Amino acid sequence: MADEQEEMGDKVTGRVKWFDVAKGFGFIVSDDGGPDILLHANVLRNFGQGSVADNARITVMVQQTDRGAQAQQVLEIEPPEADPEDPMMGLMADLDPDAPYLAARVKWFDKSKGFGFVNIFMHSADVFVHVEVLRRFGLADLQPGEAVTVRVVDGPRGKMAAEVRSWDYVQED
Repeated sequence: MADEQEEMGDKVTGRVKWFDVAKGFGFIVSDDGGPDILLHANVLRNFGQGSVADNARITVMVQQTDRGAQAQQVLEIEPPEADPEDPMMGLMADLDPDAPYLAARVKWFDKSKGFGFVNIFMHSADVFVHVEVLRRFGLADLQPGEAVTVRVVDGPRGKMAAEVRSWDYVQED
């Protein structure tokens, strides 16, 4: 076990500087300072997420390589702090604490527009997803066909996701 720990490197906590799904990587800034730490999409996927929000708190195992510090394993991600003036905060107030997590697939999501839609398994109706809801739960983007789990509320124009999590989230509880 100690040998495995040495192979993985040092445990580092910091924040996500930026992560670009299209490029397949991003960088972490350590709380202890030092050079930026590369976060590759495959390492993030091994944690069960396809994206991560800028400024999210993150704990990773880091290894020094010839190319610099690289995250080898994600241990924990905490979403960035929510803006209390964010109009999407009302969705959380409307969410029944006992609302079930529903299996869903991403129909489409456009980060530049700030929204997209998912379809709940066995239902044809679209469920609206806003980028700020993703951000609140530590995600930055969604890819068509990606499996996620959502909790849904009735919005002014139909069903809306009030919570979006990686597919593995529910299986961890």
